[in-house]
Amino acid sequence: MTKQRYFSLILILGGLTALGPFSIDMYLPGFPGIAKDLNTTVARVGLSLSSFFVGISAGQLLYGPLLDRYGRKPPLYLGLALYVVASLGCLAVHNIEVLIALRFVQAIGSCAAAVASMAMVRDLFPVKDSAKVFALLILVVGASPMLAPTLGGYVTDAFGWRAVFVALGGLGVVLLLASALWLPVSYAPDTTLSLKPRPILTNFWAVLREPQFTAYALTGAVSFSGLFAYVSGSPLVFMDIFQVDGKVYGWIFAFLSVGLIGASQVNSWLVRRYTSEQIVFWALVCQSLTTLVFLGLTSAGVLGLGGTVALLFVFLSCVGFTSPNTSALSLAPFMRNAGSASALMGALRMGMAALASVGVSLFNARSAVPMAAIMAVTSVLALLILLAARRRVEAMQPAPVQAAGGALH
Repeated sequence: MTKQRYFSLILILGGLTALGPFSIDMYLPGFPGIAKDLNTTVARVGLSLSSFFVGISAGQLLYGPLLDRYGRKPPLYLGLALYVVASLGCLAVHNIEVLIALRFVQAIGSCAAAVASMAMVRDLFPVKDSAKVFALLILVVGASPMLAPTLGGYVTDAFGWRAVFVALGGLGVVLLLASALWLPVSYAPDTTLSLKPRPILTNFWAVLREPQFTAYALTGAVSFSGLFAYVSGSPLVFMDIFQVDGKVYGWIFAFLSVGLIGASQVNSWLVRRYTSEQIVFWALVCQSLTTLVFLGLTSAGVLGLGGTVALLFVFLSCVGFTSPNTSALSLAPFMRNAGSASALMGALRMGMAALASVGVSLFNARSAVPMAAIMAVTSVLALLILLAARRRVEAMQPAPVQAAGGALH
């Protein structure tokens, strides 16, 4: 594969992977405006974020079998078209309930891009290179929380929050065209796969019975959900508690994303020297300690804006190490069922994200404590899951499996 071809694949796959995060982050600075225009509260607007997470989680289970049965591209086209229609539909809403519903539909469309891109990584690249490719995708994805809230702040300030959904619809059109013109056919449709409920559930069950998948997909999902507790709670924390405006909030969000991006790129170097299991373990230890300190200082009321930003930066850096490695280790055992495995992994992640987001939104309190508490609980729980599952994985897979820069042992 030529460097130019490699770069174009990473760029398109990264764009598809970033569609969901961009849809999440770009409208965050518009929360106060949405609440005012739709005569509701910022916390209730947060439920439109939660419905997006629920839609992504449910939709990935739908697209997994479709990607294996019909190949990667037809379901991808269908999802992107649905995403564009739902994005434009958000322009006409006049109450928060309709926005919540349309965000769910928008998520159903966007998750086709997320599942297809992860499955195509498994199709197009060797297993030993997958963690490196996932890290490169996180570099592209990482640009979304740097660019999206900042752009969203300026777009909202100049044209109003509805204009954000025009931009998102346009992004969906661009990705649809790029996928049709430049993405290769990476997987031949498997016509033996049935789309009846029983065979689909049997196929998912076969994926879940793989101990390496269960261990690292669940660890990654619980760890990753803390990130979305931060995403859901950050508008209230920064714009309500610390009283920064939408533009400044966008820049703070962008700065914090540097931690996620930087760690994911350092990970590409670390996987040449350490196994992915080692990196995940120590990143989760650091993540747990950081969130416990954050919770303690927030509960005591002694943490200011600078300290909050610093601790969140460390937290996001830890996620930058755990996410690509748990993704690579989860998908490493699969070839034929990569689409279903990718869908299950994504559904677990976004399902946990939905729970974390709803948890933050339901605590309608003018405090950072709910966000900090959910971040701490998910981080510690992810570490405990990893420790409990690690021995079972090692016992059932005694032979080394090359993945993510090193042998599993």
